[in-house]
Amino acid sequence: MTATQTLKPDYESLTRAAARTGISVRTLRRRVADGSLPAYRTGPRMIRVRSSDVDRLMRPIPSVGG
Repeated sequence: MTATQTLKPDYESLTRAAARTGISVRTLRRRVADGSLPAYRTGPRMIRVRSSDVDRLMRPIPSVGG
């Protein structure tokens, strides 16, 4: 990567994020509404989220034995 290039955040629609993670669009919308998932409006009806923010919703469940 050169000095003139910058990393662009990877934005995706709620539908794509839902398909990629198995989380319903409705649940993603609830997370946007409660503030736990940042979202960005790009038009009157177009909402995008960063894939890294969606991935951060996924947390491992601790195992009992380890």
